[in-house]
Amino acid sequence: MAPIDYVVIRAKEDGVNVIGLTRGDDTKFHHTEKLDAGEVMIAQFTEHTSAMKIRGKAEITTAHGTTESGRE
Repeated sequence: MAPIDYVVIRAKEDGVNVIGLTRGDDTKFHHTEKLDAGEVMIAQFTEHTSAMKIRGKAEITTAHGTTESGRE
């Protein structure tokens, strides 16, 4: 069994959008969550989710490290 990749997203402002994108020939949005400042979401990549798009200021942590989204 392959390891499961988790992503931790911590909103640094109200209204951060986390958008899941599908796998396959056509990439489509399949799930959206809205986070407010201080809220944390733990997500994972699945057979349906191949990418995530994050809009707004957030701290994103994966097995590969931590980065921030949003404008500087």
